[in-house]
Amino acid sequence: MKSLRGALLTLLCLLIWPVAAAPNLHLTPNQAHSIGERIWLNEGAGKIENLTVWNKGEDFPSFGIGHFIWYPAGIEGPFRESFPQLLQHLKQHTALPRWLTQSAAAPWRNREQFYAAIDSTEMKQLRHLLHQTVPQQVAFIVARMEAALPQILAALPTEAQRRHVKDQFYRVAQQPNGLYALIDYVNFKGEGTSPKERYRGQGWGLLQVLETMRDTPPALPEFVRAADAVLTRRVANAPRDESRWLPGWRARLQTYLK
Repeated sequence: MKSLRGALLTLLCLLIWPVAAAPNLHLTPNQAHSIGERIWLNEGAGKIENLTVWNKGEDFPSFGIGHFIWYPAGIEGPFRESFPQLLQHLKQHTALPRWLTQSAAAPWRNREQFYAAIDSTEMKQLRHLLHQTVPQQVAFIVARMEAALPQILAALPTEAQRRHVKDQFYRVAQQPNGLYALIDYVNFKGEGTSPKERYRGQGWGLLQVLETMRDTPPALPEFVRAADAVLTRRVANAPRDESRWLPGWRARLQTYLK
């Protein structure tokens, strides 16, 4: 992790990001570094080779420390595609390989083709790019978090629902690990506002977790309990068997308490 630490601190020592959804809270450079490191550990064990993966049972590859989704041509899944948006963000900071700028969709038709090309020049270029832009990926993840609460509140129909969700958000955010939990969950399972991200009409994003939370303290264990309930419901509602993911998801939730 030494290269990650050095790259992040080089960039982040210049920045303090205000969390727009929580104007009285600030994400310091050290917090941003720690959160980026933990997200990479959660998603890819902090390994460079895991910056480009296509998981078994999925219809898309995932890239970067946040395993950002990129759909192949003709595939429209229920999950939010985020890798093209990451590329647009990275273009502001570095030159991209030409093949990436010319590919509107992931250029591999399936997992077998993807891994047949795993050691190709293009794939090596991509891993190098993703390894060199870890700080920018952290900034991209944080920006998504900054926009999450306004989107979530706008999706709720009543003032009582908005008040409950906002109260739970602030309760979690004010805990020592709270910003990590919120940022990681949004990166991990989304805001919960997209109508596409539903099984049997029920979502699994941050919105649904905050809705499920009770007012009982302490806030972080209650957040983890609610997230576990939401993800367990997702598995029960899923059109195909997702139970193999649940132990890993639960292990990830436990990192919010450490």
